[in-house]
Amino acid sequence: MRLSPWPALSLAIGSCLGQMAYAAADNGFVEGSSLTLTNRNFFFYRNNLNNPGGQNYRDEWAHGIMLDYRSGYTQGTVGFGVDAYAQLGLKLDSGKGRTGTGLLPVDSDGRPEDEYSEAGGAVKARVSQTELKYGNLTPLNPVFGTGNARLFTSVATGFQLTSHELKALQLDIGHFTAGNDSNSTNADGALKALYAGVETRSVDYLGGSYALSDQLSISLYGSQFTDIWRQYYANGNYTFALSEGQSLNLDFNIYRTNDDGQSLAGKIDNTTWSLAAGYKSGAHRLTLAYQQVDGNEPFDYLGFDQQPGTSIFLANSIQVLDFNAPNERSWQLRYDLDMAAFGVPGLSFMSRYVSGDHIDDSHYDGGPNGAYGRYGDDGKRWERDIEARYVVQSGKARDLSVRVRQASVRSTAQVARADTTDNNEVRVIIEYPLSIF
Repeated sequence: MRLSPWPALSLAIGSCLGQMAYAAADNGFVEGSSLTLTNRNFFFYRNNLNNPGGQNYRDEWAHGIMLDYRSGYTQGTVGFGVDAYAQLGLKLDSGKGRTGTGLLPVDSDGRPEDEYSEAGGAVKARVSQTELKYGNLTPLNPVFGTGNARLFTSVATGFQLTSHELKALQLDIGHFTAGNDSNSTNADGALKALYAGVETRSVDYLGGSYALSDQLSISLYGSQFTDIWRQYYANGNYTFALSEGQSLNLDFNIYRTNDDGQSLAGKIDNTTWSLAAGYKSGAHRLTLAYQQVDGNEPFDYLGFDQQPGTSIFLANSIQVLDFNAPNERSWQLRYDLDMAAFGVPGLSFMSRYVSGDHIDDSHYDGGPNGAYGRYGDDGKRWERDIEARYVVQSGKARDLSVRVRQASVRSTAQVARADTTDNNEVRVIIEYPLSIF
C-alpha cells in the first residue's frame, strides 16, 4: 500500500483526496470524512557525557508536514472506506557527526538527508460497530504499539480488527508482518525485539479493555512474536473520589513473557510489573510509582529497524529510559501542575525523578541464541525530567502546541554501556494541526 516517496507527493495526494471526497458525496462516503494537515517542528539536542571514542553529542532540527485523510463509509450493511496519509520531512539543521536523534535518515556516508517523504494508506470495512482495516496502520496497545516520539509516527503493515459492539467493551485483534521507522521510507522494514535486535516474520495479538464502572476498568492482552516470544499483559485502573476536586487513582500493569518457537532471542522467562498511585487535588497531581523486573534478561518489546514502539505500558517507562533492565527495581516521584486553575488554561508543567537499582544479569543463561547478558551486576541509574507545555485554546491558532522537555540520565558504567549513555538532553516540539474538512 505504500507509494513511492517524492517530496511533491503530499500536495498531489491532497488534491486527489479532495476530489475523491466530493465525488463520493452522494453515497455516504464523505459524511464521516476528514482531512487534517499537521505541521510539526522538532529540535533535539543530546550531550553524551561518558562515551569515550564515540559520538559526544547529537544535535538536529527538522520540520515535518503530515496530511492525514480518513473517509467515511459507504451506505449499506457493510460499509467500505479508505484512509491515506502523506508526509514530508525537511532538514533544518544537522550534519555529519551530529546525527543519531532519529529525526532524519542518514546516508551511507553518515550525513543526514536534506528531505524524505512517504505516502501510504489502508482500506477498511465496517459492520455495525466492528471495523476491519488492512494496510499501513498505527496501532497502539500494550503488546504492539507504534511510536510517535520523533517527527512522524512509525507505521506497521497488516490487519487490525476493532470492535465496540458493547458500550463498555473494546476488542482489538491484529496481524502484522512489516513496519518502518518514523525516519524511514522503507516499505517492508522489519518488526523486531527491540533490545535483542532480532527480527520476527509476523506478530499476532488479541486483547481488549472493559469498563466495569466509571471508576474501574481492566485490560487483558496476549501476543506472539513468531519464534521470539509469547507475551501476556493485564491492567487494572481504579479511581477513588475522595471529595470535591480530590481523587486517588491506582494503576497496575503486569507483563509475562516466555520464549517461543525457535527462540531467536534466546531463553526468556520474565515477569515485569508496576503500580502507580496518583493523588489529584485541584490543579495539583502527585504520583508515586514502583516497578519491578523479575528476570535475568531485560523486559523487551516491539522495535522497528532502529526505533522503539510504545508497547510498554509501565509506570516508569519515561522520556529516555524504560527502567526495564534485568532484575531492576525502580521508584518514581512525579508532580503535575495545571495552570488553568490560575487563569492560564492550556499551560501545564511536569517534573519527575525515577531511580533504579539491583540491575543484575550475571546469572543470565540464554542458551545458544542468547541475545542479552551485558548489564553485569549491582547496577544503578536515575533519570530526571522537566517539561512545560502550552496549547492555544482559541482563535486562529487554536490547538497549536509548544512543548519543551529536558532530561538528565546517570548510571553506573556497565549499565551505561549496555543501555543508554549518560546524557543531558533538550527537546522542543511545536505542533499545529489544521482541520481542512
